[in-house]
Amino acid sequence: MLQGTVSEALLPPEGRATMRLIRLGGPFPNYQDGAIFANRERILPSQPRGFYREYTVRTQGSRDRGARRIVCGGAQPKSPEACFYTSDHYASFSRIRP
Repeated sequence: MLQGTVSEALLPPEGRATMRLIRLGGPFPNYQDGAIFANRERILPSQPRGFYREYTVRTQGSRDRGARRIVCGGAQPKSPEACFYTSDHYASFSRIRP
């Protein structure tokens, strides 16, 4: 479910750090970061395959990647057209606004 918007300033600190890394082009802490997000859940706006990429938002105390992600879309990964935040492993998203 798409749940409206969230200000980048209101993301958890780890989410804001992930956004900074996206704009810098990395380096990212997880090898999966920057991988194509297929949008199988069909929650995000429909786009051609390869438009969206996913990035881990670290979760303190988690022994794996956790459930939090930022998914960004656009032709230029360092300058995305749109980014979305999920805290529940793709069950819902909020569009990130500057």
